[in-house]
Amino acid sequence: MPWPSRKREKGAGADKKEPDAKVAKTEEETRDKKEEEKSTKPPAGSSKSGWKNWKKTKESDSGGEESKITYCHWLLKSEPESRLEKGVDVKFSIEDLKAQPNQTTFWDGVRNYQARNFLRAMKLGQQAFFYHSNCKEPGIVAIVKIVKEAYPDHTQFDQKDPHYDSTSRKENPKWSMVDVQFVRMTKRFIPLSEIKAHHLAHKEDGGPLKNMMLFVRQRLSIQPLTQEEFDFILSLEEEKP
Repeated sequence: MPWPSRKREKGAGADKKEPDAKVAKTEEETRDKKEEEKSTKPPAGSSKSGWKNWKKTKESDSGGEESKITYCHWLLKSEPESRLEKGVDVKFSIEDLKAQPNQTTFWDGVRNYQARNFLRAMKLGQQAFFYHSNCKEPGIVAIVKIVKEAYPDHTQFDQKDPHYDSTSRKENPKWSMVDVQFVRMTKRFIPLSEIKAHHLAHKEDGGPLKNMMLFVRQRLSIQPLTQEEFDFILSLEEEKP
């Protein structure tokens, strides 16, 4: 029996703590199909005290020079609460990952072209936030790392799997997955509401989260992060909630 899918593109709504998220047609499927073979680039990328403290530290480390923007970290959404999709429970929490052999599993079931392209861009050893989504209290709970780069997602060929795709061919697979391994829990749970407060503040003062994709393309289950975005969110571990 295949592992529960980490995918949440089809049939999943925006996070419950985001009442102002725009509810588009499911994963914008029509537009995404037209973009299947496009190379898609993500956009560039507090409490006020959190941003100032982060900025002060970064300037001290770099002599005040701005860091070059690259997308070398990721945010992976997964559902920690039970939800049936075609009779299969797609629940997969951080505890489920930790229970896997060597605390490693494949990240299967992604059926959105932009999210798939992000999977294909992942490099060995890159780190990602494990984000609990579509639940009572969404947010970041842990850090994982990429331990195997993109390869064909076998669930696309399994007729018993809820993510079976009859249009995909083994000689030219549409969908990919990567392997991820648990690194550590974050020092505290970092809720979506807190990240959003920083995002709104940074839109005003030019902070690192001003263009964070979590609020630009809310419904994508795989999202890139700049080094600045990753470092700032990681710095929130040390702040009181």
